[in-house]
Amino acid sequence: MTNDYLYRYPPLYPGILLKRYKRFFADVELASGEIVTAHCPNTGPMTGVSTPGSAVQLSYSDNPSRKLPYTWEMIQVHDNEPTWVGINTNLPNRIIKLALETYLFPELGNYSQIRPEVSYGENKSSRVDFLLSPHTNLNVPSGDLFLKSDHLLLTKNACPIYLEIKNTTLAQGKLALFPDTETTRGQKHLRELTALLPQNRAVMLYFINRSDCTEFAPGDSTDPVYGKLFRLGIELGLEILPCRFEVNPEGVRYLGLAECQF
Repeated sequence: MTNDYLYRYPPLYPGILLKRYKRFFADVELASGEIVTAHCPNTGPMTGVSTPGSAVQLSYSDNPSRKLPYTWEMIQVHDNEPTWVGINTNLPNRIIKLALETYLFPELGNYSQIRPEVSYGENKSSRVDFLLSPHTNLNVPSGDLFLKSDHLLLTKNACPIYLEIKNTTLAQGKLALFPDTETTRGQKHLRELTALLPQNRAVMLYFINRSDCTEFAPGDSTDPVYGKLFRLGIELGLEILPCRFEVNPEGVRYLGLAECQF
């Protein structure tokens, strides 16, 4: 866990969720009593994290070109204990980029360049969230100290890393689950990442956008195909990073890895 915030929110406005509708809209009663319509930056079903009557936090933009100046940033749930859950799906990739720039994840090893939104897959029809390029000046150790483990580490660090990010908010108790609905797009990402192996490293990073979950598993009940592809990918070398984050009205910080259940 790091005590430093990776991301700090602008000033937020507390309120109560009245309803979320048409995917992109949420009516919220602010603490002042004013009722506003906020932009909902989350196109998913938001299972368990869109209950009317819940406490929410909104950000505000004074950009005159925006039709909706307020943006829904987080909601408070009570599945385990009162916990803020991040709603804005535009943030995880921004936060992970900040984390990559400071080499926050030792599991990824060494890399020299971070490239976002790189085309890959069949006919280059998909974009991976981040492509991490290896260092080009890795030297092969010599002498008796060059053990098998050194060779494996060297080989691992010499491979490009294709890193895909998945925002994760569904929970069953302390267990975070992805996806929260059937996702043909998510299935495609698993297939394409697995197809990169073993010439490259392929990593699925699940951004657990709530601090009350300490374990992670694929959402077999919501998308059994995704669960099968997830386990097949692991057998073939797909790496899984279920990353826990604490969200609160001040900011977002990294808590470490959840235990993966599969």
